[in-house]
Amino acid sequence: MPRIGDLAPDFEANTTHGPLRFSEYIKGHWAILFSHPADFTPVCTTELTEFARNSDWFAKRNTKLIGESIDSIHSHIAWVQNVREKVGVYMDFPIIADIDMQVAKRYGMLHENTSQTAAVRAVFFIDPKGIIRLIMYYPLNVGRNMDEIKRVLEAMQTVDEQACAMPVNWKKGDRVIVPPPKTLKDLDARLADDSVEKVDFYLGTKELV
Repeated sequence: MPRIGDLAPDFEANTTHGPLRFSEYIKGHWAILFSHPADFTPVCTTELTEFARNSDWFAKRNTKLIGESIDSIHSHIAWVQNVREKVGVYMDFPIIADIDMQVAKRYGMLHENTSQTAAVRAVFFIDPKGIIRLIMYYPLNVGRNMDEIKRVLEAMQTVDEQACAMPVNWKKGDRVIVPPPKTLKDLDARLADDSVEKVDFYLGTKELV
């Protein structure tokens, strides 16, 4: 089962966009790979339509979306069209037809104590180097939180751009944590830095400009 810090397992799969090699699809981008238990189910419909509604938001942040379930390509296409007709939302990102369960097994999306034939609601955040940065799992009967998915993506991108860390409940625009000093010289520089709001020498925050 992949862990945070691992290279995302590569695969080839048939999708609603045609055959796809994962590493090529996400190359140079952040990516969110998310599984759902089954097409034509209520919770999954609310979730994937929410991803679709936010597709422009993710695209502006250099992030590609790709869904996955253990359903056939015909089921996926019929579901996408059904949702477009009934809900008015077009799920235009690729959805993997994982009927042989190879992607689900490779990513640890099958939790046998819950179901042996349906993937749990997994979310994998993968950076432009192909490294898994965050993993979320939700049970079959609880939908994901889109605000949290967007929050943590922005947090990780900001961490990489600004070499900082994030406090609890951080949201874009909040103060960030400055990494603690690693040498005595760093400590003296920290104590003299008026731009850092210091609770103590090891815990300081700053505003991003």
